[in-house]
Amino acid sequence: MRAEQRSGSLLAAPYAVFLLVFAAYPIAFALVLVFLQWDLVTTPSFAGLDNVRLLANDGRFWRAVGNTFVFLSIHVPLQIATALGLALALNRPLAFRSFWRAAFFLPVVISGAVVAILWSNLYATDVGLINRLLVRIGLTPVAWLTNPSTAMPAIAAMVTWKNVGFYVIIYLAGLQYIPRSCQEAIEIEGATMWQRFRHLTLPMLLPQTILVVTLSTINGFQLFIEPYVMTGGGPLRRTYSIVLYLYTNAFSYQKMGYAATIGVALALIIGAVVFIQRRVIGKAEAL
Repeated sequence: MRAEQRSGSLLAAPYAVFLLVFAAYPIAFALVLVFLQWDLVTTPSFAGLDNVRLLANDGRFWRAVGNTFVFLSIHVPLQIATALGLALALNRPLAFRSFWRAAFFLPVVISGAVVAILWSNLYATDVGLINRLLVRIGLTPVAWLTNPSTAMPAIAAMVTWKNVGFYVIIYLAGLQYIPRSCQEAIEIEGATMWQRFRHLTLPMLLPQTILVVTLSTINGFQLFIEPYVMTGGGPLRRTYSIVLYLYTNAFSYQKMGYAATIGVALALIIGAVVFIQRRVIGKAEAL
């Protein structure tokens, strides 16, 4: 018994070391930095709650919070709809089905910076493929990334495209567990395709939907590389996300203590939003 416990501890040791070095230590260090002023050059100095007070009154930070929630309000519903729709399509008899499943997953493994550059070219006002197609069908070109009203929706569409393959796999896994007997029973009762989807498929996929909502929300709060590459936070700071603002304070202004405060605030916001989501979804599930 002791030998088994010892071998189990040895097997878990690499993961424990990894967790300690790459998770516990950075979190502890960030919590310490909240109470310090540090510019990466001079010796850190104690600042008390100055960083917290600055954050509470920082209009740019709260603007970034608002921008991030705007992104989430577009991205999360769009991610659910596209992932579920594609999963339903790919779950049906389809020529080259394995190829299409792999093709939709491919963007997930491509670098975010590469995808951002690609979509910047697609969104280009004068030479972008999207605007060329609009002109072909008689519509006016759109300044996707330089218009304050379209920049964030354009980024949300790109992020949805990049990540949809991951969530399609989650939904496909859920579709495999819908009992065939239930599908046959509802078909015998003469239910339409919409009724089968609404009363059988959608309720059976609720656990997967909860997971997709949670993961896409957490990922959405970490929005950084897309606005950094595509818009630089503009136009008019409409695409300045929380993480981009954190990065700017840390590496442009060398305010490491304040950047750590933003990071801690972001973690608390994510925790609160996910908690509220789970409570709301849990109550809906109980009805």
